[in-house]
Amino acid sequence: MIKQAVAVVAVSAAALTLAACNQQQGSDAVDKVQDAVSEPVGQTSAATMGANMVSAYVPNAAMGDMYEIQAADIALERSQNAQVKELAKMIKADHTAAATALKTAAAQAAPDTAVPSALDQRRQGLIDNLRSADAANFDKTYIDQQVAAHEEAVTLHRGFSDKTDAPALSEHARTVLPKIEAHLQRAKQVQSSLAG
Repeated sequence: MIKQAVAVVAVSAAALTLAACNQQQGSDAVDKVQDAVSEPVGQTSAATMGANMVSAYVPNAAMGDMYEIQAADIALERSQNAQVKELAKMIKADHTAAATALKTAAAQAAPDTAVPSALDQRRQGLIDNLRSADAANFDKTYIDQQVAAHEEAVTLHRGFSDKTDAPALSEHARTVLPKIEAHLQRAKQVQSSLAG
């Protein structure tokens, strides 16, 4: 199963890189493809490595929080939709708290595992696409990214929540999971209202 997951990640990463290379066109279509490819890559990574290994859980959880905070900042600056802004405020507050708690838990449970301070290429691509989204499509781009990112985060934290070899981190996963699930539910509601 891990070999299949690695193959899916490799193929998806290649497609993501290709989309990034084509980014020079500045096309919303290219950005949408890049965002769409990011979703299965993130889910596969969260379900296989992130949910099972401390060395994958910590960086994925940390980068997830960083992405959420940066995306929320962009939404708070660019969106004119009250529902989107309300969700972005909630996400920023909760993920800022989660990032702080993760650093503490990681220091206890896995002092040799580095907590990253920058986004990986995939999540940076999502931020870049959000920044370059035209005003008419910004809210939809943000909310679609939030649904995908929170589905990934639920998979990651739920999968790690029962790990007995890192109790401080599994407790962290159990603690943040309800808020992430609430974000996902609210993002889906906003997504539906934007579509209607």
